[in-house]
Amino acid sequence: MIYSPYQKYQQAQAQTASKPKLLIMLYDGAIRFVHAGIEGIEERNYEKANTNLCKAQAIVHELISSLNFDYPISNDLLAIYEYMLRCLIESNIHKNATKAKEVAEHLKELRETWIEASKISSVSGEV
Repeated sequence: MIYSPYQKYQQAQAQTASKPKLLIMLYDGAIRFVHAGIEGIEERNYEKANTNLCKAQAIVHELISSLNFDYPISNDLLAIYEYMLRCLIESNIHKNATKAKEVAEHLKELRETWIEASKISSVSGEV
């Protein structure tokens, strides 16, 4: 159940967003959770680390489920997402932030790539 005005706002944002905007929102969430997981590891707050790294994994699973395999690049993205999942799991199991930091960088790069792609496709009228 949604209680706060902010939660209602977030729900409205997600329900009315375009596909490219939703994708960017997923990346934003994953990046935020990975950073919170890293923070948990560095603080030795392993519950915080586990909770946030698991949330990041759930978002990466959502990114995988959103792939359209009609496009060859989806296979490459699948391999990247699966690699990120392995890194997040390793980071969580071993409570070592190195792999999680690598995932955060990959997510940031992919997010920027999707932002540029959405700009290009909106200019060409493909969105």
